[in-house]
Amino acid sequence: MKNLLLATSAVAMMAGGAYADAHSEVKIGVILGFTGPLESITPAMGAGAELAMAEVTESGALLDGMTVTSVRGDSTCIDAGAATAAAERLVTADGVAAIMGADCSGVTGAILQNVARANGVVMISPSATSPGLSTADDDGLFFRTAPSDARQGVIITNILQDRGVSEVALTYTNNDYGKGLADAFQAEFEAAGGTVTISAAHEDGKADYSAEVGALASAGGEVLVVAGYVDQGGSGIIRSALDTGAFDTFYVPDGMVGVKLNENFGAELNGSFGAYPGTDSPGAAKYVELATAAGFDGTGAFSPESYDAAALIMLAMQAAGSTDSADFKDHVFDVANAPGEQIFPGELQKALELIAAGQDVDYVGASAVELIGPGESAGNYQEIEFADGVYSTIGYR
Repeated sequence: MKNLLLATSAVAMMAGGAYADAHSEVKIGVILGFTGPLESITPAMGAGAELAMAEVTESGALLDGMTVTSVRGDSTCIDAGAATAAAERLVTADGVAAIMGADCSGVTGAILQNVARANGVVMISPSATSPGLSTADDDGLFFRTAPSDARQGVIITNILQDRGVSEVALTYTNNDYGKGLADAFQAEFEAAGGTVTISAAHEDGKADYSAEVGALASAGGEVLVVAGYVDQGGSGIIRSALDTGAFDTFYVPDGMVGVKLNENFGAELNGSFGAYPGTDSPGAAKYVELATAAGFDGTGAFSPESYDAAALIMLAMQAAGSTDSADFKDHVFDVANAPGEQIFPGELQKALELIAAGQDVDYVGASAVELIGPGESAGNYQEIEFADGVYSTIGYR
């Protein structure tokens, strides 16, 4: 099927070339929570996506020389109404051909149903991880370079078991992301013989989490698993737990991992641990080099996945010979997976030229992309541990 699709691209490219002559610019929306509970993480995510766009523009190889322009929108991460309005503006006023985003699961689902499907626009999220998105009605328009939290539940369980932890308390931010991750983890951990003493939601934006921490402490546990946000309630829970002595060891999933955690707690978190999506593939190292040269931190959570999401949009456009989502949505899998020549960060021009010549590409990218049935990443994680006041990667899973 892949060879057949690419073999027909020469005909499609004629139409794409005509389109490029008349319309030399294609706009891609970048909608992330530039304000809100992930605002310390999203700058490197936006920069990653725009690095891929700049690379393609500089190459001049997309559809006979089209330039790619980023148009940003603020999802807020938590306000579905504001996120929907921002996405609507990107599509109807700014005329974006696709959306790189959104970030948090709840706003991503809202944009998908209210904007992307209504307008037939492709979305590739780098960080929306709710298992519910795997089965969402999407008309073939929605993909994600991040793995589902069904996979993260397995990872958390494995890491805890390897450390001999059999009993934990669990708190989660009260939204689609937090609830989805909490449920996935609890089911996996208990199936493996572990005990979750309590699973309790917390609200973001509170000044005092002593009541929540009191309930968690009463239930007990060797480790407190905090499925929250580093710029919001998750850090508030940890602060209260440390101040009251309720817990001294924490597990932090992906939404909690960022340099802000080091700034907030430093050596107070020594001995705590966690994980977030990442890989030790050659592409990951290459991406860090490119990001450093561009002036931002490529090791940040979901920054590699953002580069990859933008790259897949543009490679699919090339494979379809069109910037129309209705045309290129069916090519995302083709460019993301084998067979084909493997493509890494910094090699987007090479990929575009191979596709134009009717050749297969297998986009590996910065996060070792491999899309599975629901249009999401199969899932690679890097395990972290806190020592000397900072976290560092100690292994990959």
